[in-house]
Amino acid sequence: MKIALSTIGKFHTFDLARELVVRDALAGIFTGYPRFKLRGEGLSQNLIHTFPWLHGSYMAFPWKQHLPYPVLQQWEYLSAVSFGDWVARSLPECDLYVGLSGSALSAGKRAKQNGARYVCDRGSSHIRYQDQLLREEHERWGMPFCGIDSRTIAREEAEYEEADCITVPSGFVRDSFIGQGIPAEKMRLLPYGVNLSRFHPVGQPADGRFDILFAGGMSLRKGVQYLVQAYQRISHPAKSLTFVGAPSQELIVLLAAYGWWTSDIRVLGHMPQSELKSLMSRSHVLVLPSIEEGLAMVQAQAMACACPVIASRNTGSEDLFNDGCEGYIVPIRDADALAARLQHLADHPAERADMAQRAVQRVHGIGGWRDYGDNAMAIYGEVTRK
Repeated sequence: MKIALSTIGKFHTFDLARELVVRDALAGIFTGYPRFKLRGEGLSQNLIHTFPWLHGSYMAFPWKQHLPYPVLQQWEYLSAVSFGDWVARSLPECDLYVGLSGSALSAGKRAKQNGARYVCDRGSSHIRYQDQLLREEHERWGMPFCGIDSRTIAREEAEYEEADCITVPSGFVRDSFIGQGIPAEKMRLLPYGVNLSRFHPVGQPADGRFDILFAGGMSLRKGVQYLVQAYQRISHPAKSLTFVGAPSQELIVLLAAYGWWTSDIRVLGHMPQSELKSLMSRSHVLVLPSIEEGLAMVQAQAMACACPVIASRNTGSEDLFNDGCEGYIVPIRDADALAARLQHLADHPAERADMAQRAVQRVHGIGGWRDYGDNAMAIYGEVTRK
């Protein structure tokens, strides 16, 4: 079986590509990233096909935040459509085409015309449900949100309809599709792996402290607004809260206006995975109270570093760990629940340490990207036999 992949960025698709190479199943991977940014991906250059002209320039443009929203929206739209059309024109002979949602419609149709099967790979909740959740959250906090481009929603829904199968990383995402009327039999659960050679304990949390970590871009979508509220409610003589990932000055200003953003909160920005591994190992807990996403890989990465996780169900947490065993699962938009769980871990360090060890055992039981590749191939084999 030969499989072609496309992703306008990188995401988990390159992890999948490496697994397909091991199984002699990769026909090629198409991406909107420039080639020089892909040299460390461990793939033969003749398998990588790039179309970076619009997406690459969009990612590299230094003043995006100063452009009018309609300009950004049109740039993103043209980037996705032009990339998708290029993949369709360039698609090699294959038995199966797997396209990350948002830019795969043209190639999916072309693959089926050529006698191949088409799998839509969706990393987040159903696009219409995603738009609904984000609109609600921005309205709740009085922050502007123009919504997801209606053309993007229409294109994604056309992909869902066209696909022979839709793979999703978590039960939360699968349920969002079924709730929007997609037949359950069209859905396949395919949780991501974690690089266990890259993420493992390289230190331990300091005794007498309680250091909380958030990893990801700061946004209302990630639930930062509930984490900082919870942080102010917990009592500990040596507590800290650290943010790693893209900062949001607009959100910091909003939270400071409520009195929740204090001087003991650190914002470190982007961090290489080698340094993130060390920080995770030295943190007492990772908190991810997202309003919406698919399966946040930082959870498994933290667990592999013996850092328990407190997360909302909408992060895909239920597919990674058991509530109360390797971490805690809380409802979205619930600062009280977050504070209660954080306070419990702060007050019971021995129990937290036991949870940390169970987290390591759990993530090793789930497996790495090799297991992901095995599961993917089983799904793809089922689809091509239909």
